[in-house]
Amino acid sequence: MVKWIVNVPVATVWTSVDSPREIDYAAVTNPVLIDTWLDGLTYETRLGLCDQNLVQTQLLYGEEVMITEEKEDWAHVIIPSQSTSKETRGYPGWVPKTQLVEVADGWNITDVPVAIVTSRKAKLVKENHQSSLELSYLTTLPFLYEEEGKSFVKTPDGTGVLDATDVVITDSPARGDGQAIVSAGERFLHLPYLWGGMSSYGYDCSGFSYSMCKANGYVIPRDAHDQAAAGKKIEIEAIEPGDLLFFAYEEGKGRIHHVGIYYGDGKLLHSPNTGKTIEIIPLEGTIYEQELCAARRYW
Repeated sequence: MVKWIVNVPVATVWTSVDSPREIDYAAVTNPVLIDTWLDGLTYETRLGLCDQNLVQTQLLYGEEVMITEEKEDWAHVIIPSQSTSKETRGYPGWVPKTQLVEVADGWNITDVPVAIVTSRKAKLVKENHQSSLELSYLTTLPFLYEEEGKSFVKTPDGTGVLDATDVVITDSPARGDGQAIVSAGERFLHLPYLWGGMSSYGYDCSGFSYSMCKANGYVIPRDAHDQAAAGKKIEIEAIEPGDLLFFAYEEGKGRIHHVGIYYGDGKLLHSPNTGKTIEIIPLEGTIYEQELCAARRYW
């Protein structure tokens, strides 16, 4: 059976084939130019990704998708690793076909030794040395062998080499506790918020909580309202560091619109919204204190 794998460091998943604007060109090419794209966005055009419902989520290099439809240069995909109430099989959206590649059935990152990127970003050099990619935190690739401080991995189109200090090799990711989830998140303080963001180039609120839980061995739903419906329910008075806190409109009685990680000591670690960066803030006296409506524990 043919599998489709992401063949760029970060593939943005769009709402429709018409979603990308002219200013988004660097995000839909291969090679993809994520820094160029983000640097070219103004506050207004960043906000438009959300307000105009242009972006759904993102994918990392080597992640598998199911293609359900093709339209010209685009593929409609389902993402099995990102569960959602939108689609039982996984998160849906559109990706440029140039950012995907077919691989044989041998591709597997679930039950074999894998190399997981633990640095914020890591340089992957293709074995032919003709090209290199800057991979995001948590990119996961099949591990081949280690030699002279280098980790050799399988890539969608051959063999790649990573610095061994940038990855951890495992066949069953260790499960961290709540404090480990907090510690993972602290490393991304001051990283600008990105709507739909699922990489160390920028996270949205639920992408941040999803990724920090994943870094500690817990795969949770993609979106905040789905995250709030799963996990273990925790009373607000009993929250501990690493628990996910949820916030709803109408002073906590309306629709859930935000999620963050409880930091401890009455503080919230979160990726707030467009124009802001990942931060730690006291809950007391803020809109978040008024809107806090639920807590869930995944660790």
